[in-house]
Amino acid sequence: MGESRQFSVHLALGGGAVSDVLLWKKWRRSVAFLVASTALWFLFEIAGYNLLSFVSNVLLLLIVILFVWAKSASLLNRPLPPLPNLEVSEEAVVKAADEIRVSINYALSIAHDIAIGGNLIIFFQVAIGLWVISYIGSFFNFLTLVYIGVLLSLTLPALYEKYQNPIDEKLSAAYKIAHTQYQIIDDKVLRKLPFPSNKAKKTQ
Repeated sequence: MGESRQFSVHLALGGGAVSDVLLWKKWRRSVAFLVASTALWFLFEIAGYNLLSFVSNVLLLLIVILFVWAKSASLLNRPLPPLPNLEVSEEAVVKAADEIRVSINYALSIAHDIAIGGNLIIFFQVAIGLWVISYIGSFFNFLTLVYIGVLLSLTLPALYEKYQNPIDEKLSAAYKIAHTQYQIIDDKVLRKLPFPSNKAKKTQ
């Protein structure tokens, strides 16, 4: 049963290389990702390094190394730098554009449900979510939030995989309480608010 629980979490995260990193199945890659994220956060947040300067210096160093390597290889009859074919395939661009299109259409459908459909539930969900993001953002800058997200992504899935049963029990109890409170609010407040029904809109 333990293996099935781990497998389900692995599938929920995509079942690929990203899942292996997040669940520490390939711990060397996970450690490398954590160290690299911490190093970048330290450079830009603590040391105050500028992102544009950092990228420019790294690219400059890389170009100089490759140029010197290529020149020395031609003079000493050594092999050239083992660079792959540096191009973006049309398939990758089409796939990325399609995924972006799906995300944009999903966001637009939510905006349509709020603005035109008058969906009060989605409105409150979006409003609360944006307020939480704004409240958290008032304590941290964007880079620190991204770094916290990286730390959470490397800890929460692994912890959930290990303690899935007790966590599910707690979440189920919390969901029942939240659902009960929502039903009370829905019966006493939301149902009394005047919103046009879909049938009324169609007749208009």
